[in-house]
Amino acid sequence: MANVAFLGLGVMGYPMAGHLVAKGHQVTVYNRSESKAKAWVAEHGGGWGATPRAAAEAADFVMACVGNDDDLRSICLGPDGAFAGMKPGAVFVDHTTVSAQVTRELAAVAADQGKGFVDAPVSGGQAGAVNGVLSVMCGGPEADYARAEPVIAAYARICRRLGDSGAGQLAKMMNQICIAGLVQGLAEALAFGQKAGLDGEAVVEVISQGAAGSWQMANRHKTMLADSFDFGFAVDWMRKDLGICLATADEIGASLPITALIDQFYKDVQLMGGGRNDTSSLIRRLSTGPK
Repeated sequence: MANVAFLGLGVMGYPMAGHLVAKGHQVTVYNRSESKAKAWVAEHGGGWGATPRAAAEAADFVMACVGNDDDLRSICLGPDGAFAGMKPGAVFVDHTTVSAQVTRELAAVAADQGKGFVDAPVSGGQAGAVNGVLSVMCGGPEADYARAEPVIAAYARICRRLGDSGAGQLAKMMNQICIAGLVQGLAEALAFGQKAGLDGEAVVEVISQGAAGSWQMANRHKTMLADSFDFGFAVDWMRKDLGICLATADEIGASLPITALIDQFYKDVQLMGGGRNDTSSLIRRLSTGPK
């Protein structure tokens, strides 16, 4: 069992860190608001650090799940950052969805300091984190990944190395591109059914067993029909992720016309006041409005 630090106790990180304890690892946590870190320790045991550096000092592995590129840099770099506290040979595992650019930048810094770095963004949402069944897409040196994978397994249904540093983030972009299209398609189908006077629940029961079936259909159609979105993966976060996808597409010369359009649809939802709603709230653009 490993000595692990976990930095960032949001809706994903809080249960992920708990699974590490359940698997027998020794865990020290850090969160920007100390009250959240103290609450986690009261629930799960372990310890907490006042800074990323303090949390990381004795760790073999430092896992992170924060907000964006700037948040990741802030917990890694500087005198109070995790890199300053990590011992040589320790591995930093980043579960944040960020750009491949910042991943490669920080991986290079870590390598210069004799530390490992694995980019390991996750998919599966809050429910996947709570139930310990996340899909984890990884990039980085093979040796670093091989060491980290048994620890990541505490909250993963599947974990795979997909290439060098940044490959995990690029795979997560593909994941978000797919989700955006699926949610918009489901929203259009359900709104169409409402206009046509069909029972959406009854139709989904049938079509979900055929080629149209998806995780989004199985897990989101009921709440979409009920106009209930106070949960899940927020529209604000999805726009952040799609912004990364679109910027990367420009860099590599890829075309994402549907993704760009759906990003604007999510902007519409934000303007409607739904920035903190689940991404399935796309249907609100198409339906007759809140019930």
